[in-house]
Amino acid sequence: MKPRIPTHLKQVRGRLIVSCQAWEDDAFHGPGLMAKFARAAFEGGACGIRANSPEDVRDIRATLDGKLPVIAIQKRHWTDGRILITPEIEDCRALAAAGADMVAIDCSVRGQRYGGLDRIRYVENELKAVAGADIATVEEALAAQEAGASFILSTLRGFTDETAHVTRFEPAFIEELVRVLRVPVIAEGRISTPEEAQAALAAGAYSVVVGSAITRPKDITVRFVKALRNWSERNGCYLGVDLGGTNIKSGIVMADGTVRNADSVPTPVAAGRDAILHLLASTVVGLRETAAQQHLSPLAVGISTAGWPDPGTGEISYGTGNLPDWTGAPVAAAVRAAVRDLPVFVENDANALAVGERHFGSAKDCDNFLCVTLGTGIGAGCFVNGALVRGAHFQAAALGHIEVEPGGLECTCGRRGCLEPYANASALLRYSGPAYGSARRVLGAARAGDEIAQKAIARLAEYLARGLRIAVRLLDPKRIILAGGLAQDNPFLVDAIAKAVDGVPVAVSTLGYHGGVAGAGAVARSGIS
Repeated sequence: MKPRIPTHLKQVRGRLIVSCQAWEDDAFHGPGLMAKFARAAFEGGACGIRANSPEDVRDIRATLDGKLPVIAIQKRHWTDGRILITPEIEDCRALAAAGADMVAIDCSVRGQRYGGLDRIRYVENELKAVAGADIATVEEALAAQEAGASFILSTLRGFTDETAHVTRFEPAFIEELVRVLRVPVIAEGRISTPEEAQAALAAGAYSVVVGSAITRPKDITVRFVKALRNWSERNGCYLGVDLGGTNIKSGIVMADGTVRNADSVPTPVAAGRDAILHLLASTVVGLRETAAQQHLSPLAVGISTAGWPDPGTGEISYGTGNLPDWTGAPVAAAVRAAVRDLPVFVENDANALAVGERHFGSAKDCDNFLCVTLGTGIGAGCFVNGALVRGAHFQAAALGHIEVEPGGLECTCGRRGCLEPYANASALLRYSGPAYGSARRVLGAARAGDEIAQKAIARLAEYLARGLRIAVRLLDPKRIILAGGLAQDNPFLVDAIAKAVDGVPVAVSTLGYHGGVAGAGAVARSGIS
């Protein structure tokens, strides 16, 4: 025979109960706030409220004038370090005194271990109130019913050790509960959509409780953000351009760092700033058209450039001689004028490569590292405790401009004795002699056993090590990553640096020739994430 159904429970049959709760670290935790959520739920047509704590119960009853029945609980951190629902007799008394129409108690295996069934009996027999049991399995529900629970809630399904494998709402579980129990079954837990609520009623649920999907803006936001991010991972892309003193490299950067449609054209340095900006903008427009042809959706543009831009304005705050007249160049504005509806992010080329390594390359697992680019110039980007370090004037980690030879060779920055003219591609040719013609040929000769080429690399390594030892002392990196043309396929340099930097592991960038493009894409990705 079916037991008598309490009056308050009859009010919620076939309708929606809204759980109005907020964790202590939630922006909506505090006096009166859950009552406002309850009023909104009432005005939206809810037939009942589930609330946590006597304070919230009193506020909700006062705000709603007792128009909706309240299922009350008290969550506490218990002796095993985890949350337990209504763990003490005193909690049951306090909730009833605050005006709760029904009290719910944890009757999972764990809850029973801490006296949950005894509290069910106390609420029903001593307080003469209506007790509900939060459960996760059929066996727990049967035990709670036997103890006298007036109704069962599936609240803990998927949230106990025994049911941790359950990650979605299960209508079949509701059907099973309805089949074996005499008391009403209220569906609660992991119900996120109106369709799932309908499925709960179709499975025989007496009523449906929905909480996070209605009353927790943070959780709702997280779900939407995750959904959009997943879409972007599948369909979104970033337009990356790496602007150097020799070439402008470009490509479509996917969410995993893959570079599609990679291209490279000479930088029109001799034609001046305006010509470079024009080519930069037209390159981005071309990339966007190519992305559209491939049914890809560009989300942002990333520009990696020589010089030090202000990341807020995208204007070059200071440029060296590698790109003449580059100080003050309005890089972001020029590109934004060509692609008005896409956000544009501009970063120093060495910093961009470091961001690329952090997202896609050799530093995905590393919060503290120094990334050094070796080529026409020398640049560096560093992460400290997981954050890119730019400095007050956006010129932090300017490794190429550390003084290693006081009063020495003139540098493109206008000073003398900087590391760059002693450890760049031109320096390698100077050490090896004119016979090789290019730094690439010097590297090839060294790999083939040419002693002169190997000695030239060793000399360059000595100077580079001077700068790196200073950087290591200042930054304490967990890893050094070498990138650029002089680092690729150059084991002599890598070995020499590894021996010179006091045991800090040295790795070679895995991003390859278009690593700067991948880095630009990573900058764009970081900018909108």
